[in-house]
Amino acid sequence: MFEKLQRAFWKALTPDLIAETLEAPTPSLLAADVLTALGGAENLKSQQRVALTRVRVQLQDARRLDEAALKAAGIAGVMVLSSGVVHLLTGL
Repeated sequence: MFEKLQRAFWKALTPDLIAETLEAPTPSLLAADVLTALGGAENLKSQQRVALTRVRVQLQDARRLDEAALKAAGIAGVMVLSSGVVHLLTGL
């Protein structure tokens, strides 16, 4: 019980630091053109807001990623990690 209260307290103070993993893609995290550049919604395993300006996405197939299209969609930076994990910088 105490751990739940403590987590709720810290989440209220720092909402961008307490990450919540979303299993299914939601339109509120990524725009349609960004989803297309990532290979479509069916290519996403998971997405997670890491901070106010960063989204961590795990892809089924990282070869379907189009970095040029992400830049054209307004993504400031793209960092591709191993096993299909991609960090998107959505703002400055």
